[in-house]
Amino acid sequence: MAIRIAPSILAADFTRLAEEADAVADAADMLHVDVMDNHFVPNLTVGLPVVESLVKNVRLPLDLHLGIAAPDLHAPRYAEAGAGSVTIHAEATITPVRTLRAIRATGAQAGLALNPATPLEPYAELLGEVDTLLIMTVEPGFGSQELLDYVLAKVRRARAAVDRHRGFGRDVPLWLQVDGGVNERTIARCAEAGADAFVAGSAVYAAADPGEAVRALRATAEAARCRPAAV
Repeated sequence: MAIRIAPSILAADFTRLAEEADAVADAADMLHVDVMDNHFVPNLTVGLPVVESLVKNVRLPLDLHLGIAAPDLHAPRYAEAGAGSVTIHAEATITPVRTLRAIRATGAQAGLALNPATPLEPYAELLGEVDTLLIMTVEPGFGSQELLDYVLAKVRRARAAVDRHRGFGRDVPLWLQVDGGVNERTIARCAEAGADAFVAGSAVYAAADPGEAVRALRATAEAARCRPAAV
């Protein structure tokens, strides 16, 4: 399975978003965009107009992470705007299957996110409805947080659950993504736990060369994925 890196513009210069996106376009797979409403999470970022503008002006597909209180109402609109992927939170959705299917109906990939304290097991049966399972490795809302090590145990359980679904004849990727505190020091541990998709903000945009930072993160994750499991 390939590695997917999605730099987060939450750590970018918001006055130069198109340029910041272009700085990683040749190295990254997607551009991660956190949509926050100051209700579901204690921060306010961008909304649909900015997403629509980004779709028209950046080369990478957008990986939208909706940290909002009403994803069932709004997620399909973000997908229709041209996003490559739209992820909703399990804690916020009331009709997860309907919303995930509505996202997919637009041609976008659908993702389901779980906060650090949210157990995996009640949502394992929904894996057939998603293209990305996002395990938050920090509490959502702000960048530059330290990765919560205890969440890696959930990542390992998620890896096993994802692999079981792949074994059911699934012919499209099912990504296991982590978001929060991913940097050059922690990405190997996340990869060893089973993640294959990584959101990185400050580790990319605080670097002198964001594109090179993405390449270094990818190389570290790939090496960790190839490492024999500890006995």
